[in-house]
Amino acid sequence: MMNTDQIFDGFDVRKIAHIAAWFILRADGRINHLKLMKLIYLANRKFMEKYDLPMVFDDCVSMDCGPALSQTVNLSNGNILNPIWEDLIKSEARHSRTLHKDISVEALDELSRADLGVLNEIWEEYGALDQWELVEMTHRQDVCPEWENPHGKALPIPYERILKFLSKERSEEIAEEIESYRSLARAFAMAR
Repeated sequence: MMNTDQIFDGFDVRKIAHIAAWFILRADGRINHLKLMKLIYLANRKFMEKYDLPMVFDDCVSMDCGPALSQTVNLSNGNILNPIWEDLIKSEARHSRTLHKDISVEALDELSRADLGVLNEIWEEYGALDQWELVEMTHRQDVCPEWENPHGKALPIPYERILKFLSKERSEEIAEEIESYRSLARAFAMAR
C-alpha cells in the first residue's frame, strides 16, 4: 500500500474525496463502491465533454466492470492510504461507502459551480441505476466507446482516446495540455 499526500501524479485527493462525498450525500449517506466508481468516471467524462479538461486528473483505465479512474479505485479499495480520503470516506460491509462525519454539500469547497453542475447532471441521469446496471451501461459502445474488454487486467485509456470519442477536434492537443498540467502538478508536489 502506498501512503500519499494531497496531490500525487497530478491528482488532487481532496477534490476526489469531495466528489465521492457529494455522491454519498445524494445517495442518502450510503452508496455501493462500484456504483460510486462508475458515477465518478461518468462525471469526469462529462466534464471533459463540456470543458475539454477532466474534473480530476486521474488515470483512466478499462477494467472488467467497465471504465474507471485508477487512483480513485485504489483509494476507495484501500490500496492507496491517504489521510484526506480516510478522514472523509468510510468503507463499510457489503462494499458500501459512507461518510466518517456529518458534512454538508456546502462544506465540499473543492467543488466549483461547473463541478456541481456536472455532478447534478450525472446524478439525475444515472443515480437511480444500481451498480450492475451502470456496469452494463458503461460496456456499451454508444455510452463509453473508449472501454475495451481487458480480460482481467487494467488497460490504460489515454485521454486522447476519450476526447476523440467525444468528437473533440483538437483531441491530441488537448490531451497534451492535460499531460502538461499533470507534469507540473507532480513537480509542484515533489518540491513541497
